[in-house]
Amino acid sequence: MKKTLFFAMAAVCAMTSCNNQPQQNDTKAEAAGETQDVKIAYVEVDSIMSQYDYWKEVTKLMEQKEQNIQKTLAGKQQALQQAAANFQQGLQANKYTQQQAQSYQASIQKQAQDADALQQRLANEYQQEVVKYNKALSDSIHNYLVTFNKDKKYAMILAKQGDNILYADKSNDITDAVIKGLNKAYKGMKKETPAAKEEKKEEKK
Repeated sequence: MKKTLFFAMAAVCAMTSCNNQPQQNDTKAEAAGETQDVKIAYVEVDSIMSQYDYWKEVTKLMEQKEQNIQKTLAGKQQALQQAAANFQQGLQANKYTQQQAQSYQASIQKQAQDADALQQRLANEYQQEVVKYNKALSDSIHNYLVTFNKDKKYAMILAKQGDNILYADKSNDITDAVIKGLNKAYKGMKKETPAAKEEKKEEKK
């Protein structure tokens, strides 16, 4: 389960603006033999991961969830080990009849099965949370870029991560402007933040 959240961020690399439609005068320009400048911009994915307030909040929330899960599973494992140790000591001291020993052993096996089932359930729930938050991240970026590029200044906005883009002129880097806009838009939605929603869930329990 460790680092599942951080390995699941590949969905962000699909970031592009939805502005690939030609303007009305494109056909006329082509007919006249004219060429138009196609402007392409890019954003640094790593910078969004580290500076977008939404993602910083989600990362903190999921790290806490992971710690809670590990603590819960560690407690179950410790209880299981103690039960097995007690059983072994009882056997050596001849404290059990054959029927009692079989019953005790079956109980320990049941505890182990329950611990495995709990681990699988918590892992699945965690993964579902990861998918949910990654989708929300991707959606928020896509939606903001539509607004950001409403003047159709850019024909395409690419996501730059590592070496997936071999060369990009720094003048085409709009990362800072996008992050600033994302954080400004996110400020107005504080009541709907992941942490706030989690607090509401806890209050209802």
